[in-house]
Amino acid sequence: MRLMNRAAQAAAWGAGAGLCSLLVSCGGGTQVEKFVPTRLIVLGDETSVINTDGTKYSINGPASATDPTLDCRTNPTWVQVLAGAYGMVFAQCNPNAIAVRALTLSAPGAKVADIAAQAAQVGPLTGFELVTVLAGANDILAQYARYPAVSADQLSAELEATGAALAAQVNALADAGGKVIVATVPDLGLSPFAYAERAAHTDTDRAALLSRLTLRLNAKLRANIVNDGRRIGLLLADELVQTVVKFPASYGYANVVSAACLSTAVLPGCNTTTLQPAVGTVAAAGSFTWLWADATHLSPGGHNQLGAQAASRAAGNPF
Repeated sequence: MRLMNRAAQAAAWGAGAGLCSLLVSCGGGTQVEKFVPTRLIVLGDETSVINTDGTKYSINGPASATDPTLDCRTNPTWVQVLAGAYGMVFAQCNPNAIAVRALTLSAPGAKVADIAAQAAQVGPLTGFELVTVLAGANDILAQYARYPAVSADQLSAELEATGAALAAQVNALADAGGKVIVATVPDLGLSPFAYAERAAHTDTDRAALLSRLTLRLNAKLRANIVNDGRRIGLLLADELVQTVVKFPASYGYANVVSAACLSTAVLPGCNTTTLQPAVGTVAAAGSFTWLWADATHLSPGGHNQLGAQAASRAAGNPF
């Protein structure tokens, strides 16, 4: 099991902050200053949640290899990685009591229909806020639960409408002055839940169905956002998962099909002491060597890669 210590994390996050202060040359030699947000505002579901006790819906980490005390800075979520790139912290994980400039309004179980209410809590935007949006997984799982009583075509149609509704919320945030990073839903057809559903049912390939449902929501999201690169940056979480599953060793993963957390360690109650043990030739689960924390949520390894991509997108977009 491999732990990312806080010093290494701080160095990695700080590097992103340094990038955001550089000047880059655009056509004709004109210098354009990189966008550096004054605040980070996080909307979405439990993937972006940090609870008041510092726990997260992934694998919670210890203070160090020798100190098992849980530390919210260890095994950061994707939005913590992004916040760290700008030297920001969330109130839920601020042991050094520095000024808080990152706000999460995300909520466990949130669906796309809940994003409007979260956005309403943001208040006026000045053009210097970076807003992240990641939602839709709970919508997909809820629609999938209706199958086969409701046809796959009908479920797809409803999820397309959900994707379009999410795009409308993202566009509204951009119209209000926010600079938005919106992530597609990770491919749930490649999750441990999907593989279990495939094994349990013979009516159709349930994993393939979950991939199709994920695709339909994501496709409508992508088609309907104003993806002009100036106000909205698109983060392809689905393609990230697909690539990692196709080439796991290239990304440092030993397992991309199983849940790392024991079934008794229900998120957010999973930590590095409640992971799958070694069985035969299968190595014990690790925070950064297994892609999935539980049946549908990413491990810290997945969060780290998603967060790094988000930081790169935020720094590279001409916001």
